[in-house]
Amino acid sequence: MIRADLNGFAVDLGGTKLAVAQVRAGEIVARHQGRTDGAAPPEAQLEAMADELRAIGWQPGAPVGIAVAGRVGADGRWWAVNAATLSAIDGFDLRRAIARRFKRAVALNDAAAAGLAEARFGAGEGSPRCAFITVSTGVGGGLILDGRLIASPDGLAGHVGFLSSALGDQPCGSGRRATVESVASGTAIAAAAARLGHEGLNARDVFKAAEDGAAWAEALITRSAEAIARLGADLRALLGIDRLVIGGGVGLAPGYLARVMKALDQEPPLFRPEVSAAALGPDGGLLGALWLAMAKEGA
Repeated sequence: MIRADLNGFAVDLGGTKLAVAQVRAGEIVARHQGRTDGAAPPEAQLEAMADELRAIGWQPGAPVGIAVAGRVGADGRWWAVNAATLSAIDGFDLRRAIARRFKRAVALNDAAAAGLAEARFGAGEGSPRCAFITVSTGVGGGLILDGRLIASPDGLAGHVGFLSSALGDQPCGSGRRATVESVASGTAIAAAAARLGHEGLNARDVFKAAEDGAAWAEALITRSAEAIARLGADLRALLGIDRLVIGGGVGLAPGYLARVMKALDQEPPLFRPEVSAAALGPDGGLLGALWLAMAKEGA
């Protein structure tokens, strides 16, 4: 199935945003985006999805692909790995709930959905072993090897942001300490700025400070990029990936990709995958979720 075959609706529920879209012949023809209520219980999250979908023309019977932050297990249950992001999600039977509410629907992790889309018809197209990493509120991933998304029964596979990083020493929302996410994510950048006395700033503010020549801000962004570069080299060593696709609000910020590539240049050539910016931007999760929904119907 190619991109032009995509027809239906999609949802992308991340840590900070809830986006919905109508897709026709592979192109997004209507969309809407709001903020995620991180404290809302799962049924309220589904109600918010339904309200947004109805606003752009969804009617029962149309296929819906749903990408969500957190783990979606093989049994369809949904957990928030980072409890600070979606605090009320803990083993909810998402598969049954979306079947009841939306009829023709499939759900998966948001970074995995974006990885699928990038591998199928984005920056990873043509790569037999592609790793997608999103650097945003958190750090997530989708690993596509020989055309197949790496998955595990508990839905944890692909959560590369929770791997250890030698650059970290802070706790992570996953419960682990010194992870890639605790160093590289937008949340981590803002927290590090606050520890330096620059309170009340978000990652965008830190990037602006770096552009204005603030050495402390440049150091935080460079450290984030170095953590992602080391993660890419680790995935190259572990899985033999040949392409690293980077997305997310931090990952696609001006100058970030260049910093990652500069850090990768410090690795031996064998451990340097090809690096590309995500071609689909914030639409990757939407398109990947719908692709999976339609592919499962055709299976």
